[in-house]
Amino acid sequence: MVAQQPQLVEDLDHILRHTGSVWEGLRGQRIFLTGGTGFFGCWLLESLVWANDHLGLDASVLVLTRNLEAFRAKAPHLAHHPSVRFHPGDVRSFAFPEGRFPFIIHGAASSSTTVTEQTPLLMMETIVEGTRHTLEFAQACGATHLLLISSGAVYAPPIPGMTHLPEDYRGAPDPADSRSAYAEGKRAAELLCSLYAHTCGIQTKLARCFSFLGPYQPLDAQFAIGNFIRDGLNGGPIHVRGDGTPYRSYLYAADLAIWLWRILFQGRSCHPYNVGSEQALTIAELAHVVAGMFEPPPAVRIAQAPKEGQPPERYVPSTRRAQSELQLQQTIDLGTAVRKSIVWHRDTLLTTLTREAS
Repeated sequence: MVAQQPQLVEDLDHILRHTGSVWEGLRGQRIFLTGGTGFFGCWLLESLVWANDHLGLDASVLVLTRNLEAFRAKAPHLAHHPSVRFHPGDVRSFAFPEGRFPFIIHGAASSSTTVTEQTPLLMMETIVEGTRHTLEFAQACGATHLLLISSGAVYAPPIPGMTHLPEDYRGAPDPADSRSAYAEGKRAAELLCSLYAHTCGIQTKLARCFSFLGPYQPLDAQFAIGNFIRDGLNGGPIHVRGDGTPYRSYLYAADLAIWLWRILFQGRSCHPYNVGSEQALTIAELAHVVAGMFEPPPAVRIAQAPKEGQPPERYVPSTRRAQSELQLQQTIDLGTAVRKSIVWHRDTLLTTLTREAS
């Protein structure tokens, strides 16, 4: 048994308690995972190897990666775990590994706003061709279940009066806007999964993911909450780049892992499930929540004034389907999630500085 990061033990035990018997479906099985070295992927790997070690599942996972050395530096305990192996390649063109993989989790697709704005064609191609290639592999390797990690970006902004986006909302992004490359790519990926389910009999599970926080989340990307935590760790002030009025909600990464595993094993095929928190707050309110976790609390600076008469943007899911069909719920409140995230990032930074000093 390879030692896990001590800061995550409580979370991993929590995941195990809330996933229960779903792990029996993995006993003695092989999983193929794309996107396994990112934020979502690390949590899937953490929870899988924890369940493997504590339940004696004898399961294994093969992780597609383009940079194994970077992942070894980032998470050596996962990279060297005996149940984790790696397969080099690009998601659009990787050579098919040998053997049967009954379960595939496809999460490889950058959500970077920089890529979307500067190279939208590359963003679209990576999502669509990567999904097609992964589905072709699923057919070739005899996969029975595939989980697509999709996005709440598939929806258009909510209509007036709609506070939470449900799965049956038919509003869609503007296909004439190049900034829709990521969203339209995810919509096409969902359609490809449905087509392969219909023609090949693969059970394709669709998880439309919204906003999250937790260990492994990058602090220098486009995620507001990560930027706020970074600012707080640096002593402040916490900078809100816009006017602070958009509404978001945040699900902690341990809950995210619970939801994804349960959707893979218990969700209905070609039946999308929103994944996220229903507890909405504005970006300005979020900044103050993060600031309140530090002592003394840093100042919060909001760059722009709200535009008069403009309704606030909302990106908050309705999770009624996941709650009613799979009995999923948010189990870790936002304050606890922010505190856990700060502690992990602070400890990780101290560990890195100590290692570099020695």
